[in-house]
Amino acid sequence: MTQTRRSFLKSTLAASTALALPIPAFAQDAVLNVALIVPSPAADVGWSHTLELGTKALEAEYGDKIKVTLLENIAEGPDGDRIMNKTVADGNTFLILGSFGYMNGGLKLAKAHPEVSILHASGYQTAPNFSPFGARYYQGTYLMGMAAASLSKSKKLGCVGAFAIPELITSINAFTLGAQSVDPAIEVSVVWVNSWFDPASEQEAAKALLSQGCDVVFSNAQDTPSVVAACEEAGAFVFNLNSSMKTYAPKKYLGVVGTDWAPYFKASVAAHLAGTFAGASAWLGMADNCVFVADWNPDIAPDMVAKIEAVHATLLDGSFSPFTGPLTNQDGAEAVAAGVTLGDDAILSMDWHVKGVTTPLPK
Repeated sequence: MTQTRRSFLKSTLAASTALALPIPAFAQDAVLNVALIVPSPAADVGWSHTLELGTKALEAEYGDKIKVTLLENIAEGPDGDRIMNKTVADGNTFLILGSFGYMNGGLKLAKAHPEVSILHASGYQTAPNFSPFGARYYQGTYLMGMAAASLSKSKKLGCVGAFAIPELITSINAFTLGAQSVDPAIEVSVVWVNSWFDPASEQEAAKALLSQGCDVVFSNAQDTPSVVAACEEAGAFVFNLNSSMKTYAPKKYLGVVGTDWAPYFKASVAAHLAGTFAGASAWLGMADNCVFVADWNPDIAPDMVAKIEAVHATLLDGSFSPFTGPLTNQDGAEAVAAGVTLGDDAILSMDWHVKGVTTPLPK
């Protein structure tokens, strides 16, 4: 049952958490209390929505042996710390913290309560009962870049970004590289709104990009459909992260780079119940059944669909990485030498844009 009261990646990666653990038996009449804490509304789309879907999968798996409490619109900082401490006092022994800003408070809580297991979105700190997790969005945005370049007439693509953090920078760089693999003349402009949830600013940013001639826009980590709806109204193609927003752009929706947290959440809960939960960084991608692409626009030509599917296969089997050199940064200097593939540490700390991204990173 559900009780409703209604992120930055920079870690040295440990092995990804196994996603196929057996489900242990509960003690008689025992109920696992799970708290999901998110910084924005868990509405019908967006980041918080996908996390909630992950907990819905837990409910489907365990039935009345699990009780999930959803706490949304929880500010990072003292309020978040107070709320997460209260969830433990209320008897929750498994927490999912849905924002980077919950890291310090969550880590302190984990150390004070070794009986509690905590999953933390997008962080880099670990403890025996504290595991950060994130998604390799860049795998999907590379494919979206290929599709975008094939449909763009202006050769100008745009991106509305939430925060200039490595997780989003890598997504933009891969988007650009995917587009340039189809048309080397492609350029990408970025507007940063410095918020995860600000519909008005997001819409203004989208309109600014459209006024500059961008005819495909990437809604990068917005928890609202504001960018998607603005592009549909203007007749520009658009795609986004996390969950499908196709209903808000029935004609111009390019697709979604989605995330499915259910396998990871299920494995983590099973480990908690079995007493084998061990804190480790999990950076999950297509091969982990976490990142996927869907809702491709029918305007994408069949030959381009075939090319995208071929690259998709190489991303799945690990034989291709978008961040294989030679790569040049936006200042024209060599960023990755020919034949060199960036490791996870370098990708997770990326603080530079590839050539073709015309907007400088904020200082």
